[in-house]
Amino acid sequence: MLLLLIGCAIPLWISSYATALWQFLLLGLALGLVGASFSVGTPYVARFFPKDRRGFAMGFFGAGTVGAALNMFIAPFLINAYSWQMVPRVYAVALLITAVVFWVFSAPDPAVGKRAVSSMWHQLSVVRDPRVWKYCQYYSIVFGGFTALSVWMPQYFKTEYGFSIAEASLLAACFSLPGGAFRAFGGWLSDRFGAHNVTWWVLWVAWVCLFLLSYPKTELIVHTVSGPRNFGIALPPWLFAGMLLVLGIAFACGMASTFKYIGDEFPDSMGAVSGIVGMAGGLGGFLLPIMFGVLLDWLGVNSSCFMLLYGIVWVSLTLNYLTEVRRAPVMGEVTAQRPAPQS
Repeated sequence: MLLLLIGCAIPLWISSYATALWQFLLLGLALGLVGASFSVGTPYVARFFPKDRRGFAMGFFGAGTVGAALNMFIAPFLINAYSWQMVPRVYAVALLITAVVFWVFSAPDPAVGKRAVSSMWHQLSVVRDPRVWKYCQYYSIVFGGFTALSVWMPQYFKTEYGFSIAEASLLAACFSLPGGAFRAFGGWLSDRFGAHNVTWWVLWVAWVCLFLLSYPKTELIVHTVSGPRNFGIALPPWLFAGMLLVLGIAFACGMASTFKYIGDEFPDSMGAVSGIVGMAGGLGGFLLPIMFGVLLDWLGVNSSCFMLLYGIVWVSLTLNYLTEVRRAPVMGEVTAQRPAPQS
């Protein structure tokens, strides 16, 4: 963790001197290592807590994603007050300060020296477990969708409702702020009710929200006995922002429940599985905005981004039902206990 924080501060500072596209791409590749700190930190934090409290611990650690929302306010301020070059320099200094704080106040990893170190290929053998791919699919929508919408929403508010970029960024924070702040709450729910129950209901809430958000602005002409009448169907900005708030909370709880799954089912391979699942989430956050743009060019409908996410959540719900709901009491039903075999 310490090496990642210090090592990634260097290319971040250098990026302030980049002038060509290939330089930004190369430095961006190096900066991608910062995301690896999440995969390192999640199992590190979880090892200090018993199994029934790991969900909250990992959720509290993951609440750092609130930085994505704060960045909407900090970066424009630095750009307006100084220049864009100041943004990577300030963040590089912040990484170094974080490294110093981590070095001074963090405790040694309780797992170090207590078990044999397995090879990288042995740790990566978990990819053969279908559960890992299922959690990758979950995380690609709850985290990938969160990241993609955090980037996409300012311009959505601007084009759909005509807000200024400052007003659009403020409204977009209604989505991205809960995505971090409520992650600890989602971890607590996962500890109390189980990762599966939380994930199941999170997907349903997200599915309903995305259905309403995906409905495009529509005007209808109804021919009545007294003549044609015009009707309009559209979400007003306040209701749209409210639905986005609920969706952000649902995604936050889904992020926490996904890692609760990992902590419960892969206690000895948390690092490897967290890295693979986190990679799927990051890949979703990278590909989804591109897909949003392609759909927007193809359909010409602003809400097509929500239509895409609606379909992905439907896949997650189907997968969850086929693999878990049919054999788990998530609807409040009482299952009959099999009698213990007689000796």
